[in-house]
Amino acid sequence: MTGTERRVDRLANRLLERSPATGWRAWLVEFLVFGLKQAWACLFGALMLVAIVAARLWWPDDAGLARNDLLVIAAVAIQVLMLVTRLEGGRELWVIVLFHLVGTVMELFKTQVGSWLYDDGGLLRLGGVPLFTGFMYAAVGSYMVRVYRLFDLRFDRYPRLWITALLALAAYANFFAHHYVLDARWLLLAAVAVVYCRTWMHYRVFRHTLRMPVLLAFGLVALFIWFAENIATWAGAWAYPDQVDGWHPVSWAKLVSWFLLMLISVVLVTFVYPPRPLASTAADRRDHE
Repeated sequence: MTGTERRVDRLANRLLERSPATGWRAWLVEFLVFGLKQAWACLFGALMLVAIVAARLWWPDDAGLARNDLLVIAAVAIQVLMLVTRLEGGRELWVIVLFHLVGTVMELFKTQVGSWLYDDGGLLRLGGVPLFTGFMYAAVGSYMVRVYRLFDLRFDRYPRLWITALLALAAYANFFAHHYVLDARWLLLAAVAVVYCRTWMHYRVFRHTLRMPVLLAFGLVALFIWFAENIATWAGAWAYPDQVDGWHPVSWAKLVSWFLLMLISVVLVTFVYPPRPLASTAADRRDHE
């Protein structure tokens, strides 16, 4: 963990050390700690979502500073705050830069082919893509890295990294290629299921270490991204073609896209934080911190 997070962790442990070790109260504490850690891991994305909704509700349409430019400034301020307060470190910054690059390239292409669109206002943009969009992908990267650290993740039967890298590359290529050739998303989804079907993720909450199939973790995170996407499109951050004449919930089919994005996200994170096996030692944990 970063220095700031270690201080928060020590304070939290002092507050919780007198909590029951067994029984339903102990599991209630574990549940609450799990929720708080998840909220802490989502901090970057949550602040971005708050900025998007606030800009929709309170920023005037005729303001001298366009709403899109305001969101760019807010996103940069959030990122700087995360670094200055040591909520993110240098290794996290590498992941965030990777997510910026990967996300921005896809945004430039997708807006050109009409998959979704943004308001025309603002100067801080590349073509039809406001610069705050890269930070939305970075928010996913920030979450992935922070949850890795906060829950001390270990993996059992993790696939070979070169296999996951090829699979992620194929998924990323399909986001572009399906506009011209056969859409392979369902084939890719099946391949992800085969590659990760034996992989379990072990995560430490407070006193207990629990486990979950990695495929289930992918699905749950994809679902929460879908919820956030609905809030963001309602707030006018972007719109799909069928939302131009009036907002309605994003199609459930987008969950497949977000599931494949989770694969790409996980592989990008493994470039900086290689998956640690379940048998990792305490010394390895200290080195990681």
